Amino acid sequence: MVLNHQSAGTTIVYRRYMMDLQSQIIWLFILAIPIACISWTVTHEEVFREPREYCLRTSRDGKTLLTRKFFYLFTCEYCFSHYITILMLAITGYQLLLADWRGYLIGGFALVWIANIYMSLYAFIRIDIKKERIKAKNEEEKLKG
Repeated sequence: MVLNHQSAGTTIVYRRYMMDLQSQIIWLFILAIPIACISWTVTHEEVFREPREYCLRTSRDGKTLLTRKFFYLFTCEYCFSHYITILMLAITGYQLLLADWRGYLIGGFALVWIANIYMSLYAFIRIDIKKERIKAKNEEEKLKG
């Protein structure tokens, strides 16, 4: 698709082309990384604890259904990843398989799925690391005592 825009004697040509399937798959797995990173950081990490606690309280105690659901989005990594995905689609124009609105839809859901696999793996690894730290601390205390 080629779009021409003329303004004050200047012509700007926007070229929209479909990436080959291999490039689309590479983009899928790479673009899911920042989506997972942002979603996890906002919904789990200490740096956003206070706003997240406020959102959690408001999602439980809000007066309207819309208020409760809106604030819940910032406490659930799965929910929040959909909105980060929409933002990333708007920034990058990524499409999967088709070069129209359906490509955005397919690409968006695929990105959410891959990002959530990344977040699940990260959570699993963090649990293992915590277990090992607890075991090491217990062993250290046994040796001291």
